Amino acid sequence: MKLKIYQIDAFTDTVFEGNYAAVILLKEFLSTKLMQEIATENNLSETAFIKNTTNNTYEIRWFSPLTEIDFCGHATLASAFVLFEQNNLLEEIKFIAKAVGTLKVNKEKDNYIKMIFPNKKPKEIKSIPKAILKGLSIAPSEVLLNAQAYFAIYTNEDDIYKIKVNLEELKKLAPYDMVVTAKAKEYDFISRYFWPASGGDEDPVTGSIHTGLAPYWADKLNKNNLKAYQASKRGGVLLCQVSHEHVTILGKAVKYLEGYIEI
Repeated sequence: MKLKIYQIDAFTDTVFEGNYAAVILLKEFLSTKLMQEIATENNLSETAFIKNTTNNTYEIRWFSPLTEIDFCGHATLASAFVLFEQNNLLEEIKFIAKAVGTLKVNKEKDNYIKMIFPNKKPKEIKSIPKAILKGLSIAPSEVLLNAQAYFAIYTNEDDIYKIKVNLEELKKLAPYDMVVTAKAKEYDFISRYFWPASGGDEDPVTGSIHTGLAPYWADKLNKNNLKAYQASKRGGVLLCQVSHEHVTILGKAVKYLEGYIEI
């Protein structure tokens, strides 16, 4: 079997930056086992498998090298980029995902792609898990939680760059991941994201976690339009718009590879 594959760098307009994702278009989904094996072989942050259902509507499934993921922003951006590139007349796409429902994606000016996601604002927790205190070299001032991750809040932007993590301790937080964040000078806020239990060590740029980060910082900064930077080695910029029910994320993408895999 020969399958077309694209490798896209998301949340950047420059190759070798942002977060990488593979996109595979299918007429019918493969078995979960086979899709996981392909994602493991690709060894990228995420592999998205998309299946056209009607007109501009697609079912989408995301796999890290380790497991299937409920929700992935950067691979959704990468998938939309591929579809928009294939059809210049296409302006809107609807992705249907089992865990998060329908995700609307639009083509915008200046090569931006706009994704409308659910608002996943984190909530306060009563006590900080020991695995966080042992897993982060710098203690946070506050910790919150949503369905995806623990949010460690810092008052010093430099701490986000300096912090070292004990991944074995952070694995104990499963099924939750770990994001560290602070207010920034050049951007409204910055962050780093660690997911040793479900994907790897540090994720380059994580669209999904900004559905929690953006609402948190919108409240703190008293503004609903924010510019965010994920401070990984590759780095990535996200434009976020926050409403009561949704977080809209805008980003760019660039194609690195187009080819075929044989299985």
